[in-house]
Amino acid sequence: MQLSLNRPGEYLFVRAVATDAVTVVDRPLTRSFILAPERAIEDWEVSAGSVLEPRHVEPILALNPAVAILGTGGRIVFPPAAVLAEFLTRGIGVEVMDNAAAARTYNVLVSEGRRVVVAFILP
Repeated sequence: MQLSLNRPGEYLFVRAVATDAVTVVDRPLTRSFILAPERAIEDWEVSAGSVLEPRHVEPILALNPAVAILGTGGRIVFPPAAVLAEFLTRGIGVEVMDNAAAARTYNVLVSEGRRVVVAFILP
């Protein structure tokens, strides 16, 4: 699915989403990763939403987002409540979506200048 045809600004954005990859700007990533407007953290050690643990979200929290998006692959898989609590107890909004919806939402929020971080889980 093509998400953006033009480079919209001076931030990292998602260009395309496939079942096994997410393209950031012009680079396809095939392993789970975390994306913020100014940087990507590659090789995030998560393989499925159901195996997320509170320790896995520390790199997301370190980026100090106002909103965090968890892209859980081709379908929505809610992580354990303890994982969501890590965000909520810090006053950070968190949304769980499939990867395509997560990419669209991230692109809109980052284009508005919001402090957003998205984490994509890839097989």
